[in-house]
Amino acid sequence: MELKDLEIYRLSVEIADECWQIYNLMSWSDKKMIGDQWIRAVDSVAANIAEGFGRFHYLDKNKFNYNARGSLFESIHWIDTLKKRNKITEGQNISLTGKLKNLSIKLNNYISKTKDIKNGM
Repeated sequence: MELKDLEIYRLSVEIADECWQIYNLMSWSDKKMIGDQWIRAVDSVAANIAEGFGRFHYLDKNKFNYNARGSLFESIHWIDTLKKRNKITEGQNISLTGKLKNLSIKLNNYISKTKDIKNGM
């Protein structure tokens, strides 16, 4: 299996690409005040999944998967904040939050499966 075959990685990249389109339309000041932190968090989800995928030991893998989950929840926080400050639309808020929550479930399942493989299940 290659990294690009991993569904949670593909989903996280798709979400990051969608967020990048919104980020690119922001004013310079909005990017500096909130956008930069948001896009770093969103990009960090895929980056941590990728790094964990490349690790051999299940504890190493899940360390990065937990980091990805933390970045995912940070991303949801920033999306909520962007909506409250009228920097994204309600539709963008609902769509991105829904996609991230779906990814969260799949990421949690992946973490559990990684533990199960270690335990011989």
